[in-house]
Amino acid sequence: MKKALLLVSILFISVVTTACINNLAVQELNNKAAAFMEEGNYTEAIERLKSSIDLDSSLYESHYNLAIAYTKAEDYQHAISSYEKTIELNPAFADAYYGVAVVQEDLIADLNSGLLRVNDDGNIEKINQNDTLDEDLDKAFVVSDKTKSFINELTDAAISNYETYLEKNPSAADADDINSHIKDLKLRLNPQTQPAAIAQE
Repeated sequence: MKKALLLVSILFISVVTTACINNLAVQELNNKAAAFMEEGNYTEAIERLKSSIDLDSSLYESHYNLAIAYTKAEDYQHAISSYEKTIELNPAFADAYYGVAVVQEDLIADLNSGLLRVNDDGNIEKINQNDTLDEDLDKAFVVSDKTKSFINELTDAAISNYETYLEKNPSAADADDINSHIKDLKLRLNPQTQPAAIAQE
């Protein structure tokens, strides 16, 4: 659900605020970023959007677009920060809650697959592929307790963000799918609540 829904649902949005003197420059940077996004050049899109935010950090649209660019670049930690800034600037903007929930799930997938881990300091880091080549290839990948705890926190946050998305957008066309997905996430978070017949499968 995560990446497929995200790609269909989130769209680059135009800067609509007209109050600031730099609005034309901000709009131009956002437009250039959108063009880079269409080309798949996420690094350049991110740089334009950062410049846009440097000119006017009060526009939630720029932060939202930056979150999308980070998401497409699979830089999920920065994407989450940008979505959170969008929500701080415009708590009524439902799509930001949806976007951050999806990215939280993408980050969970990378943690579960062993691409990332939570280190001893509690920070997320990439796992050096050379380290894994030196290990016994027959060993199964094991998620550390620290990483499992962080995954549970992310899952709980994703549930909350999906629920907020639905609260702020009660007529969402994807409401049934999101509600079903929320139930799945809650079961994943608390597998002991599953009915016995399901748990045995």
